[in-house]
Amino acid sequence: MSNILNSDSVLEVLRPVQDPELRKSLVEMNMIRNVKIDDGKVSFTLVLTTPACPLREFIVEDCEKAVRNLAGVTDVLVDVTAETPQQKSLPDRTGISGVKNIVAVSSGKGGVGKSTVAVNIAVALAQSGAKVGLLDADIYGPNAPTMLGLSEAQIMVRQGPKGEVLEPAFNHGVKLVSMAFLIDRDQPVIWRGPMLNGVIRQFLYQVQWGELDYLIVDMPPGTGDAQLTLTQAVPMAGAVIVTTPQTVALLDSRKGLKMFQQMQVPVLGIVENMSYFIPPDMPEKHYDIFGSGGGEKTAAELGIPLLGCVPLEVSLRQGGDRGVPIVVAEPDSASAKELKAIAERIAGKVSVAALT
Repeated sequence: MSNILNSDSVLEVLRPVQDPELRKSLVEMNMIRNVKIDDGKVSFTLVLTTPACPLREFIVEDCEKAVRNLAGVTDVLVDVTAETPQQKSLPDRTGISGVKNIVAVSSGKGGVGKSTVAVNIAVALAQSGAKVGLLDADIYGPNAPTMLGLSEAQIMVRQGPKGEVLEPAFNHGVKLVSMAFLIDRDQPVIWRGPMLNGVIRQFLYQVQWGELDYLIVDMPPGTGDAQLTLTQAVPMAGAVIVTTPQTVALLDSRKGLKMFQQMQVPVLGIVENMSYFIPPDMPEKHYDIFGSGGGEKTAAELGIPLLGCVPLEVSLRQGGDRGVPIVVAEPDSASAKELKAIAERIAGKVSVAALT
């Protein structure tokens, strides 16, 4: 290796530094760019595979250590940016123009907080700098607009070259489309399968999503027509299964997980919601209202990751009711921190899958 301090010697000393998840050289993956030398000051751009990279600080630290080993270096400046990779295409499924990765958030049964998890994951990804959309595919019980503070929003319909196009609503950094925008608040949706399939396809292909790093799909509970339509229509980067620790919820979550596997959709992992209750007046105490350890046990039995365990807090419910997700309203709370960590783990797994 040359003793001369220049861009080549900087790249050479950075070559052994690997992305911890991909286990490949940053230099070989073209993640180190724009190397500049100003006397002893070295600067370069580190291009991560997702704005929500969970190992960002460790990668930056490894890069700085490597460059400081070069003679003559007085300072190291790392400009961190991200380019989210596109999920792999599938020959029998049609992607959405401009949308890089589609992630389904599903549950085997209702009442486990699936929509709460989906909304907070979407907002957490947007907070990291990613471009995010949320498709509320829970046609019979669309709650995402309320949770995002968009219950009074009106979405625009315009005429496009191939027919009508919906303009999504927007709040907290997330674009949203939901059945709730198209019906009266108290109007029930009484539809058979073909009508349900039609509106889901409209939400996929007749919405002006624009450029998105992630489209989070809040699935209805169970394994019905909506799930089949989505898994057969679009290539999915993966699915996240939400459950609670109790046995009944875990049994149902296993069925949903098996459905995605049968449809050749990668299962990114399990999120155990309502893992324990934290009373607001005694935050040091934890109560296992729905049992404990169920998510970890199920994940181990099925050989998939446990993405995280989200505690039940009063503020988590309050945030959903008033349209300010807890990752926005109380970012330092236990549940917000865990939801942010889950979003980062999902983003990391999606990038690994796209690049391997």
